[in-house]
Amino acid sequence: MGQPHPPFRFAKSRRLTRGIRRWVTAAAGALALTGGLVAVGPQASAAGLTQVTGFGSNPGNLSMYAYAPQALPAGAPLVVALHGCTQNASDYYAHSGWPTFADRYGFALVLPQTSSANNANSCFNWFEPGDSARGQGEALSIKQMVDKAVAQYGSDSRRVYITGLSAGAGMTANMLAAYPDVFAGGSIGSGLPASCATSVSAAYTCMYSPPDKSPAQWGALVRSAAPAGTTSWPRVAIWQGTADTTVQPANATELRDQWTDVWGIGQTPSRTRSLTGGTTLSEYDDASGEPAVQVYSVSGMAHGLAVDPGSGPEQCGSTGTYYLDTICSSYHTARFWGLDGAGQEPGPGSLPAPTGLAVASTADTRVSLSWNAVPGAASYEVYRAGTKVGSTASTAYTDTGLATGTAYGYTVAAVDASGAVGAVSASVTATTTGYTPTCNTASNYDHTVSGRAYQSGGSTYATGSGQAMGLWNTFTTHTLKQTAPGYYVVADSGCSA
Repeated sequence: MGQPHPPFRFAKSRRLTRGIRRWVTAAAGALALTGGLVAVGPQASAAGLTQVTGFGSNPGNLSMYAYAPQALPAGAPLVVALHGCTQNASDYYAHSGWPTFADRYGFALVLPQTSSANNANSCFNWFEPGDSARGQGEALSIKQMVDKAVAQYGSDSRRVYITGLSAGAGMTANMLAAYPDVFAGGSIGSGLPASCATSVSAAYTCMYSPPDKSPAQWGALVRSAAPAGTTSWPRVAIWQGTADTTVQPANATELRDQWTDVWGIGQTPSRTRSLTGGTTLSEYDDASGEPAVQVYSVSGMAHGLAVDPGSGPEQCGSTGTYYLDTICSSYHTARFWGLDGAGQEPGPGSLPAPTGLAVASTADTRVSLSWNAVPGAASYEVYRAGTKVGSTASTAYTDTGLATGTAYGYTVAAVDASGAVGAVSASVTATTTGYTPTCNTASNYDHTVSGRAYQSGGSTYATGSGQAMGLWNTFTTHTLKQTAPGYYVVADSGCSA
């Protein structure tokens, strides 16, 4: 994306391929020329950005560029940043503002780069299953870059994040879905839902008229792309301009639906607030009250990455083609991920990961865990969905205040006498007992279509309780409360989940 025509990858009829390649390449070249965009070349040239070779088998034929501040300590975070179509790593490094915060907060940057050899417009092939699925093509090349950077810079493997613009954002969404065990968070700038397209024709549809799937349908696409049994998910920021005609703003809504469903939370914001640059931030909290999904809607912004040139603490980047002067998206994303130091965990120490992590017992709002002792451990830290929830000197811990009937993923790490946190254990999933009621207000017709009610003889009745709800039509509205699986009661006078 990042241009008025879709990103093609050519692998079929050679005659058709050559004709289309000539047309698309010429169009992309004209766009770059008229827009003043930096031409794509084999080398990135921004000061401080260096090419890294030998990072793996590289099945996606990508190039790896990286930047690390001087004297970067071991255990620092790592951010992967994906450029848009007709761009390259140098262009994204120069305009996005990410180097500013790498220096300020102390983390390494990896900037993968594709080329016209992969795609005529130098787009990441986010719509190709062979390039965007776990263990394949470009997706695997990016994962290999992460492994290389973690080893080279001593980065904290628990604090790896990924961001992207346009086609890079489409690939970012797919990487978050395919590798939730690698990325702690992501930021999707003017992008699309994970697995929205699996062909060129579908790419058109997603960009200009995205499918109106239910949150459960979108979430299922993420769960099917992730490793089986995944319970911990990355925290996701979504950036979208309201005047974007290349990637329609409806994509932000579908992205919100997708990732809130993955997290098991609703689509009603926990809070909203106004930011600079005509930006509205909507946050969706997880069960612990921390934002799991953020949506930034930038009023009047066209297709591109939000930047805000200047020397202020919340400013960053420089303007250019697809770099638009509104608000510093990199600053707010870095804060959301905790790269500014808020909520960060210490880097990994030398202690091994605890073994034998198991669920000792569960209750409606409580999970008890146990694990084997680690020699040299002074204490242990317990993580729920990647977020620290407690510490203990024993090899057992009880997590309380949980939602009923909900699955939670846990890991544990040992802490030595100096306070250094060791490697994280394998995860275990615990499901609390009981049932969490839900409330839905809709027409009798919609309740019936959704299975919350049924109709008989032109009248509507609540599923399970059989309570009468009036005529079966789109005009009569009721609130139904689900008090048990498959059991609904009328709750028009008030419904608290």
